[in-house]
Amino acid sequence: MPDSTAPSEAGLGAPSPAVPRGAALRSVAAVLPETVVHNDAVAARIGKSDDWIYTRTGIRERRVARDDERLSEFAAAAGRLALERAGIDGADLDLVLVATMTQDEVTPNAAPLVAHALGAKRAGAIDVGAACTSFLSAVALAAAQIETGRATKVLVIGADFISRITDHDSKATAMLFADGAGAVVVTPAEAEDADELGSIGPILLRADGSAPEILYATHEQRTLQMDGHETFKHAVNRMSEVTREAVAAAGLTLEEIDLFVYHQANGRIVRAVGERLELDTARVVDCIEKTGNMSAASIPFALDAARRDGRLRPGARVLLSAFGAGFTWGGGVIEWGGTL
Repeated sequence: MPDSTAPSEAGLGAPSPAVPRGAALRSVAAVLPETVVHNDAVAARIGKSDDWIYTRTGIRERRVARDDERLSEFAAAAGRLALERAGIDGADLDLVLVATMTQDEVTPNAAPLVAHALGAKRAGAIDVGAACTSFLSAVALAAAQIETGRATKVLVIGADFISRITDHDSKATAMLFADGAGAVVVTPAEAEDADELGSIGPILLRADGSAPEILYATHEQRTLQMDGHETFKHAVNRMSEVTREAVAAAGLTLEEIDLFVYHQANGRIVRAVGERLELDTARVVDCIEKTGNMSAASIPFALDAARRDGRLRPGARVLLSAFGAGFTWGGGVIEWGGTL
């Protein structure tokens, strides 16, 4: 008799022929709270000035959610708009990933609430946590699901209400953080109902947990604590390094990248990375002035900003990179094939 514990040739243990396929971002969208907080209001609390804040952060104003507004609702709104732009119904989604560290409740997670709001009744729903790197991490996971054939349509949302874990009396953090949500739809690089959709190339994810005290928040305090100088230094070093690594992994040079979309953590960080890599400023998205640092929402918002200003066009090669608490960081190259 055959060994009942041995894998059958037709069963789970048998290798199945894989059809290699790529993944692509098909659309992008972002939504922000209506409430605008200008530097003057922040400056009055921390005893500084508008110019002092702008010089150190590149921020003039930020969007902040009202107490009665829920992160899951904003995440769903961004996801709904991205789905509309991609021409995909929520019911057809296989997976919903929400990148966040500020879900509305300890549990349930944001993703199942968002999936329900979008009518994604047969989709899996998972939150992804990697601080400000979580959106890029979620895109990497979505691409892998598409590439292996485990999913065909994935919605990735980056959403954070960082104002709710900010010490608004702190000179180190009060001026930086804000709220928002952004989303992308990920599908196979070739789809029956679409022209060429571009592709998601290599995404490199890194981590170093040796010095968590530089940027952290505890359950007891529930507010971000940050050593600004050390965070700045690590962010510039790591995003510069991973930019070079990701571009090389894609078989390209920096000169062949059309657009650099960095996590909008701080205007000085984005500029410092650009200067270190000797990048043309016209190719570096810098949109933090009117939004502040929205953590997981900043990259999809920056992508959508570039779409609106005409720099994100079909065929554009785009470098995405982020750095966050943990430390976590990463970089990846995509070819944009989504909607204008």
